[in-house]
Amino acid sequence: MAIPESERRRARAGAPPPPTPARFPLRKLLRVASVACGIQFGWALQLSLLTPYVQELGIPHAWASVIWLCGPLSGLLVQPLVGHMSDRCNSRFGRRRPFIAAGALSIAVAVLIIGHSADIGWLLGDRGGVRPRAVATFVFGFWILDVANNMTQGPCRALLADLTGKDFRRTRVANAYFSLFMAVGNILGFATGSYSGWYKIFPFTRTSACTVNCANLKSAFFLDIVCITITTILSISAAQEVPLGSGERTVPFAEEMPGQSNPSQEAFLWELFGTFRYFSGSIWIILSVIALTWIGWFPFLLFDTDWMGREIYGGEPNSENYSTGVRMGAFGLMLNSVVLGITSLLMEKLCRKWGSGFIWGISNIVMALCFLAMLVVTYVAKKIGYLDHDLPPNGIVIAALSIFAVLGFPLAITYSVPYALVSARIEALGLGQGLSMGVLNLAIVIPQVVVSLGSGPWDQLFGGGNSPAFAVGAVAAFASGLVAILAIPRSGAQKPRAVT
Repeated sequence: MAIPESERRRARAGAPPPPTPARFPLRKLLRVASVACGIQFGWALQLSLLTPYVQELGIPHAWASVIWLCGPLSGLLVQPLVGHMSDRCNSRFGRRRPFIAAGALSIAVAVLIIGHSADIGWLLGDRGGVRPRAVATFVFGFWILDVANNMTQGPCRALLADLTGKDFRRTRVANAYFSLFMAVGNILGFATGSYSGWYKIFPFTRTSACTVNCANLKSAFFLDIVCITITTILSISAAQEVPLGSGERTVPFAEEMPGQSNPSQEAFLWELFGTFRYFSGSIWIILSVIALTWIGWFPFLLFDTDWMGREIYGGEPNSENYSTGVRMGAFGLMLNSVVLGITSLLMEKLCRKWGSGFIWGISNIVMALCFLAMLVVTYVAKKIGYLDHDLPPNGIVIAALSIFAVLGFPLAITYSVPYALVSARIEALGLGQGLSMGVLNLAIVIPQVVVSLGSGPWDQLFGGGNSPAFAVGAVAAFASGLVAILAIPRSGAQKPRAVT
């Protein structure tokens, strides 16, 4: 078995080997991962409430996708930068926990800004239909929210990797816990967003500038603050990190290679992209599969409820049929989250029996088949001919909801297995987990940017609708599934080859 490069350097320097850390209890790993519930609660509210809200403030529907670009754009630099900084953080509270706490606080501030954007615009002079000051406040808060989400999620993933170390099985379990709490947060968030009576429970949220829909949004975000506060406290209190200066330094070994400058003098982006040259072929394969996977997922995440409103219920934005379809789509996403949670509980058994790469590949092929099924349902709905004058038959609705539910299985794998695979291989290379998780995030956000910018023109080229984007997603998902099955070792516990 190859000796990791970090241990070989320590042996050459005559330093004694570090003590073997005690295994971190699974119940505490569960608590550390719980912050994902608070993060995902807010994401679910974004998906279910913010698109209608921005149109209420006066933002044209065509510009909504541009606002959603802030998620992948902020993730492009924020997660690698935060990961880089947390790898070197000397705080007495540890490396990851200060960033998790700061990110959670930023989320709370951001949702307060978004929820009160109409009121702030009113105070600054907004009147009438289009409210530019409220729009500017909303966009400002929305970007802060996405930056804060990326700032919190990356260090939490890295902390789980720190706590499980080289135990690949426990790394899989930790990421399955993270996926489970994401499912719980989704369920709570979608349930909160689907309830229309929060303004009655919190009557103070309704003001001259804030209508019923606005008050419901504001109330839901108050609940989000409560959720993120509780889960953050549970998470950071469970892991007693050792300050970086008191033990072994865990930073990318690239900074210690001969001929390189002192890390404090290196530029961040140089080190970020310099990390790539130490990646083994297996890591590049995993990153390629991740990129293809997210080319498949992002069209669905962007257009799932819009597809239900347009292609299944035959409505246009602001029509009754469209609104009914969007609400039914939100219900489908709740079913999706339930399946996601159940799959997360079974994740370790599945990977242990069949291998992480095989399970990931099969799940991506299932995703591709679901997208193809969406195209078939769209075709059948048009063929039946009810779209112009009536609600869809129950069979069409049940088929659409079933597709949403089945997609919870591959989504759970996407939220868990890739991080566990990369984390185990990064550990053998001696790279910092924070920066490495940020590099992995590049394989996610770059495809998202491409899909966000290209899906609109692509759909218009083929006559509008969401089918072209789903077709591209199906092809990408199927290709990623084949690569995962054929190129990633089936043995989930197989250890990666160290760099020589």
